[in-house]
Amino acid sequence: MYNGSILEPLECAVPVNLSIKNVPDPLVQRLRERAKRHHRSVQGELLAILEESVGLQRLTLEEVYSQVKALGFKTGSEAVTMVREDRDAR
Repeated sequence: MYNGSILEPLECAVPVNLSIKNVPDPLVQRLRERAKRHHRSVQGELLAILEESVGLQRLTLEEVYSQVKALGFKTGSEAVTMVREDRDAR
């Protein structure tokens, strides 16, 4: 985690400072409460909100399944076989 963010900073990217002016007090209070709930600083919470809004690509269920399959993760039944083989090898 980098500065409250779930994304790693890009090595070639230069961080940019952003400023939001004239934020209404009730909105600031809600942001502080949200940051507290997520155990983040206000800065970290703002960064997480930005990432959720524009930085992260949401995958469909089919895309997740394809990626998991391509990675070769074992299924539940294969896991049972692996545990039995491990146990029998002892």
